[in-house]
Order: sequence, then structure tokens, then C-alpha cells
Amino acid sequence: MEPEFSFRSRGQSLEQFRSETFDLLIIGGGITGAAVARDAVSRGLKVALVEKNDFAFGTSSRSSKLIHGGLRYLENWEFGLVFESLAERALLLKTVPTLVRPLPFYLPVYAGEPHGRGILSLGLWLYDLLALFRTPGFHRSLSRKAMLREIPFLKSEGLKGGFRYFDASMWDDLLAVEILRSAASQGATVANYLEAVEPVWQDGWVSGFRVRDLARISAQDAETFEVRAARTVVCVGPWTDQLGLSLSKDWTRWLNPSKGIHLVFDWKRIPIPGAMVMSHPQDGRISFVIPRKDYGAGVVIVGTTDGPAPADPEKVKISPEDVDYLFKLLNQYFPELKLGPSDILSAYVGVRPLVGPSVSLTGSEGQSNVSLQKVSREHHLDRGPGGTVIVAGGKYTTHRKMAEEIVDFTLKQWRLDATKAPQVGAPPKLSRPETRKPLHSSEAIGRTGQSTASSWAVPRELQDLYGVEAEEIVKIHQESTQKEGLRPLADPEGFPCLEAQLRFAIRTQMVLHLEDFYLRRTALFASRKDHGLPWAERLSKVWAQELGRSESEAWAEKGRLEKEIQNRTRWWDALSPANVF
Repeated sequence: MEPEFSFRSRGQSLEQFRSETFDLLIIGGGITGAAVARDAVSRGLKVALVEKNDFAFGTSSRSSKLIHGGLRYLENWEFGLVFESLAERALLLKTVPTLVRPLPFYLPVYAGEPHGRGILSLGLWLYDLLALFRTPGFHRSLSRKAMLREIPFLKSEGLKGGFRYFDASMWDDLLAVEILRSAASQGATVANYLEAVEPVWQDGWVSGFRVRDLARISAQDAETFEVRAARTVVCVGPWTDQLGLSLSKDWTRWLNPSKGIHLVFDWKRIPIPGAMVMSHPQDGRISFVIPRKDYGAGVVIVGTTDGPAPADPEKVKISPEDVDYLFKLLNQYFPELKLGPSDILSAYVGVRPLVGPSVSLTGSEGQSNVSLQKVSREHHLDRGPGGTVIVAGGKYTTHRKMAEEIVDFTLKQWRLDATKAPQVGAPPKLSRPETRKPLHSSEAIGRTGQSTASSWAVPRELQDLYGVEAEEIVKIHQESTQKEGLRPLADPEGFPCLEAQLRFAIRTQMVLHLEDFYLRRTALFASRKDHGLPWAERLSKVWAQELGRSESEAWAEKGRLEKEIQNRTRWWDALSPANVF
């Protein structure tokens, strides 16, 4: 069994932060920070990681939730990037099968489109070849009749046929959490809700950061203390420029961030058999329709958009124009479905930390006039003030290779600095990283689905998402429902043993708040029009029981959840049917 990764282990981490000095301090608990922590600790470095919000709070939980080689990158001759991405896709499918799963993609071809079937066929053959044929399935050419047989509600006018190929879907937020669990099990010291406030300087070098514990009951109670480390790596995504300004008043802006939104629909409303690639009639931008039968009772995610984002990522919002953009796309390809705003279950918005040229802020939201089509999707890595290392951008698919490059770069800079300034100390001698092993939760449960912990059968939804750890959830469910004759919660469709899932998340996934569970450990918020609020009162009592909180604190936690969901659904107020057609 892996070491505990909970609010209790978080408390132990705080004590270590106060009393110990680390080799590496990582700021940011998204996928990049998580991957760097696992890579570094696997080499033998003493690692600390702090995250201001919950893990994967930002971009890392608001993606299209795809692991892909980047078929469209072939158009720009980025063969190396595609090859690396496809190799990482194969590894993730093998090592994290509960969170990364094969997904067929459909690519319809219409008359008058710039890329004909011949060019697309060549590109897909190259895609399979660059994957070294390690693909869930080879691409197939589909006739017009075959495309309509697979997707009967697809627009038939002008349809020439199309293709089917394979990539993969993922649970982006849970993947980040699982990687952090792996890092912690190897000795990394990790905590969420711990804000990096300002650097600690010593002889011209950054020797750590002063941090603030945001998990205290009130802001007045928030404790600050120093976390000391030989080297600091900044992995805060769209907050890069904000944190950069705390390092130097002469900081030059790195990012030209992009806002992207996704709409979520009931799968029964768009019963598509696989993901579909769509080209917007307005600007030719590629978006996706992505079925997720593993999200609650089954949903379809549609996105994403690509527009300028505010300088402050906290101020990003969904606008009626964003919704209108995606509905134009949906109704272009699926006119028979007559989709409208009332069909939306939920929506989410994120900021991509795209790396662009240095630009000056313009406009009230700090937007730039640089074309987003020209901004790099790859990561940028460089030395920052005081010997820090700053990284931004990148692809979810290649997070493991990116982390390896970041740690290599950090160690190289550390060695160079040690030759010039002996007081900084040289890095320890290290082994090579070991990050290719399967994550613990991805071990498959038995074929029968029977829990070894009890006579209870393990629900398929739990097996698919939690792997071998589904047995632990069934055990928790059995114990909690039998204790003092406690009546079990009537679980919403697609969420068996919901109370036990929350208990498990608090005990093993460092859930501190109900919103962590609703938004980043399950699909409660995303997959239901009621966002799971009918279960909030009961779950807040479970939360209080697990964390040893009072009844009044449980009530306050329920209010906190309701406020967060209200903030994330305010876009409805500005939306009306007139906005969308």
C-alpha cells in the first residue's frame, strides 16, 4: 500500500517545509510541476512542491482531456514533436490505462475543403508510421455511406467520405494527482493550498520562498513561513508573468495566453461513437466533439475556442460570443440535432500559457495584438532571476519528457553556478530518472469484478476509474453503511458509492475542500445539470466526519461549494437563445 496522501500527510509536509532544506522547490501543482517532482525525486533529489490552490486547479483540469500525437502538427512539418508525442501516448496507454484510454476519431471530408482525401490519407499513414505502429488501431478510409452509417446525424450535403483514426482520452486532473501521489510515495514533500508569496534572497541567489498556508479557516489566521531550497523551479502556467514580477521588477513578459472554453452535453443528445474533428466555417480553426461515457451517465465535450485571455487568469470568463462560436460549429456539422443552449449541462474555461514574443500590455484586459495562430504550443524553459528556472507552455501528452528536460536543465545550471559561486553548493550525484513505471492505481482489478476485500461486487464505473483501488472504495462503502445502521446515500447515476469515493479522495488524493472533489476528483460538476448540488448537504457531513470538523464547519463548507459553483455558472446570466443563433 502506498503512503498516505491526505490532509494528515499535508500537515506532516508543513512541518518538513519549516524545518528542512531541500534540493529543489517546485512552485505549481499542475501537470508540469507534478511531473518535475516525480522525475526529480526518482533521481534522488530532495524535493518540495507547493501549490496555491488545489492540484490541477488551473489549465491542467480545463483541457480538452486528450492525449494525442498532434495530427495537425504534421502540416507544419513538426515531425519530431509528433514522434515524441506518439511515443509518450503509447507509454501512457500502457502505464496509466485507467486514466488514459484509446479513443477513435472521425475526420469527415467535404467538397471544397483545402485538404482533399488524398493528402489526408497520406498524413494519416505518416501518423501511423511515426507511431511505429504502436497505435490502438490503424486508420481507415470511410466512404460517404460508411461515415453516415457511423454518424447518421452528420451533415450529408457535400460529404465526400472521411477517415477514422485513433488517439486517446484522459482524466487530466486525476492524472496530475496520481503523478503527485507517486512523487510523494518516493519521498517528495507536497502540499496544496500553500501560496508562494515572495522569494527568499541570500547573497544574490534565491534560496527558497516565503509561503502562506491558505488552508487556515480565515485569511487572518493564514500562517507564513520560509521553505528553503538550493534551487527553485517555477511551473505556474498562466501565472508565470505574475510570479516573475515577484522575482524581478524588470521582468519581461513571457506569455501571450489564450482563452479556451468547452461546452458539455448529455451523450444521449449527441450520441457520437467516437471523437470528431471539425473545422470552423468562420476561421478554419480545428475543434473536437469528444464523447466521455466515463463521465457520470455519459457526456460529450465540445471545444475548444482560441481567443485572447486577460492578464490575470483568475478573471477569465465564458462569454456569449464563446458559446455562439461553438454552436455555429455544432449546427454546421449536426443540423438535424437542432442543439440549443438548453442542452448544455455545464461549461468550463481555461487559459493556455502559450509562449510568445515579448509584448507590451494593451487594452483593459492586458491583451496583445499578436496572432494566436503564431504562438508556440511547445514549452519554453529558461533561467530566471537569482538562479531560478522558469518553464511555461507545453503539451499534456509530453509532460514526462518535458519534466526530464527541465530537471536536466536545472542540474546543469546548478553545476555551472557552483563553479562561479562555491557558496551555492554543487548538486548531489544522482541516478537517471525512473518515470516509466505504471502508477499504482492503474493495476487492473480481477476479470470477475469481485472485490477481494468483501463479498460485494465492484461496480464497473469504479473498476474503470480506480483500477485495483476500486476494492478499497467498496470496502469503505461497506464499512460506512454498516456502521451504526447508517443508511446509504441514493447515488446519482454514474457515481456508485459516492460517499465512499469522497472518503477515499480525502484519505488518498489530498482533498481539502468539497470543490476539490466535485471539480477535480470526479465529474459531478461537469456531467450533471444540477452539478451534484442535491448531494452537497450529505457530502458536507461526510467531509466534516473525515476531517474532524464541526457541524457549523460542514455547513460553511457546503456554502463554499455552492459559491464556487455559482461563480462557475455565472455565464448563464448573460446567455439567452438570442445570443446563440
